[in-house]
Amino acid sequence: MAHSYTPGLKVLKKTIFKKERILPLKGDVLVKKGDILNPETIVASTNLPGNVQMLKVSNILNIDPKDVIEALKVEEGQAIKKGDIIAETAGVFGMFKSSVESPVDGTIESVSQSTGRVVLREAPIPVEVDAYVSGIVDEVVENEGIILSSNAAFIQGIFGIAGEKRGDLVLVSSSPFEELTAEQITADMKGKILIGGSFLSLEAYKKALSVNVAGIVVGGFNYFDLKAVLGYDLGVAITGTEKLNTALIVTEGYGSIPMSEATYSLLKENVGKAASINGATQIRAGVIRPEIVIPIDSANTDSDSESKMPQGIQEGSTVRVIRSPNFGKIGTVISLPSELNKMESETMVRVAEIKIDEQNYLIPRANLEMVETDE
Repeated sequence: MAHSYTPGLKVLKKTIFKKERILPLKGDVLVKKGDILNPETIVASTNLPGNVQMLKVSNILNIDPKDVIEALKVEEGQAIKKGDIIAETAGVFGMFKSSVESPVDGTIESVSQSTGRVVLREAPIPVEVDAYVSGIVDEVVENEGIILSSNAAFIQGIFGIAGEKRGDLVLVSSSPFEELTAEQITADMKGKILIGGSFLSLEAYKKALSVNVAGIVVGGFNYFDLKAVLGYDLGVAITGTEKLNTALIVTEGYGSIPMSEATYSLLKENVGKAASINGATQIRAGVIRPEIVIPIDSANTDSDSESKMPQGIQEGSTVRVIRSPNFGKIGTVISLPSELNKMESETMVRVAEIKIDEQNYLIPRANLEMVETDE
């Protein structure tokens, strides 16, 4: 039987979820292999170098660069406070002195006689990495972080915004076809992760932001509303750094699209449980998908439940379209023609025949991704 290898979204009731928790630069790992972790457990920490302030002391004091050394009141490596005098002229008969004060707390990093500059390094910035989800330390990466392992239900979305959030799952939409409205979002949902159906309006998302909902998982969202949320056009999707209270994970695509039955049912089964989500998305080489991770009792997880190597799409596979004009729609593979087909762009590509809403379409295989489930 013909088949095609293609990336896929995962909707897994139980799997062994592994996650790297790595520092941005070397530091201290605070846990050891086999340790049991909560999502809030700090697993590694370090200090980022502080920002650099460059002070043109010779210009400020109106002296030659070579005279800066004589005017200095500090030494290289010395810690100083905001407002401390860094350099000062002798003045005339001890009067009419000019001085340079430190604009910040920090350390004198270097002094240049050739340029008359003093380089001031602000205080280091502490960085901590938490566990993100409940689990155990599967592997320690020395001086960098860990690889965490967790028995979990795992769902990937097609697009998201905002970074890592945590909260209990709350079912809001009564079916995958129902829109999640602003009226359904209440103040007691603060810190929760809401499960919607087919669509979330801009008004509803703004309501969620206002009551500090941790996250929303929904079938569809209006692409043009993203600019109203972010303040800029998204362009090529690389997200996850947005400073938003509420992460948004879209499971199907842009517009009003019912959430897939598999995704909705799995989320519904886990209502009330703690979940970790991440809206980070990268649709390029090294694809990153937004995710929902729901730790489950290890006793309920089969030993062989870890995700298997993808087998590729074949006739009968469920796939999702990831490019216009059918972006986000789910269909079934009818056939995988071996011959190349000419597209509107005049390019010759391999295609798949997909049945979507009782109609058949020829769609480039590169525009498809498999919807992987563990059923």
